[in-house]
Amino acid sequence: MSVNLLPLTPPTQTPPRVLTIAGSDSGGGAGIQADMRTFALLGVHSLVAVTAVTIQNSLGVKGFHEIPTDVIAGQIEAVATDIGIQAAKTGMLASSAIIESVAGTWRDLGLAGNTPFVVDPVCASMHGDPLLHPSALQTLRTELFPLASLVTPNLDEVRLIVGIDVVDSASQREAAKALHALGPQWALVKGGHLRGCGQSPDLLYDGTDFYEFDAPRIDTGHDHGAGDTLGAATACALAHGYSMPDAVAFGKTWVTECLRAAYPLGAGHGPVSALWRLQA
Repeated sequence: MSVNLLPLTPPTQTPPRVLTIAGSDSGGGAGIQADMRTFALLGVHSLVAVTAVTIQNSLGVKGFHEIPTDVIAGQIEAVATDIGIQAAKTGMLASSAIIESVAGTWRDLGLAGNTPFVVDPVCASMHGDPLLHPSALQTLRTELFPLASLVTPNLDEVRLIVGIDVVDSASQREAAKALHALGPQWALVKGGHLRGCGQSPDLLYDGTDFYEFDAPRIDTGHDHGAGDTLGAATACALAHGYSMPDAVAFGKTWVTECLRAAYPLGAGHGPVSALWRLQA
């Protein structure tokens, strides 16, 4: 394998702790389940704040139930005040109330600006099923983005959040600037959905400089959980003290290998697979 993997903590020593604030996927392909697979296989201890329980399989999302906001806030506070968090990532947040609760808790605990915070602005599933109420988009922009160390939208999410249709490198740069203007320290415009080329170009921007990350496009219909996996791997690298460009480069390489190892599941789209590391 060509991946330079993160160092493993020796047995009996406490590994880095990374928190996922996301929804549960009953099909096991995305959400908290995908995050925890990557955390475990990168030698990181998983912390969890469940925001929603989805009813889904390989064919799509049939419905979801939001977790009460006080329970979500309580989960974050419980692990932050006892166990400690070296990095965190978000996934499905579902509603304005949940976004406000997560943002408020993050600020109240003094984590803002001190703990790497990767925001994956999940708006819909890969099948197009909505995972975020439309009214919550503005709350996402104004409450959560300013707290983020990094935001990682795909092209469909870019269109919803900043109204830019990314079709080439010029519009990708325009989108990165618009996302950064909403307040995150870094903005990553993922190019996995950019058609017409054999590559998967991602673009990172810090308000001054652009960083480009490219990888061969993997020809597979089994890419469920790819966005979660990229964000999770990037958060793990940040927990190890990587710089943001190096952490994103690691996340990009990791998810590419997970796409190579993707497998069929059910009658629809199978998941990307972090299990390749067990054979590395």
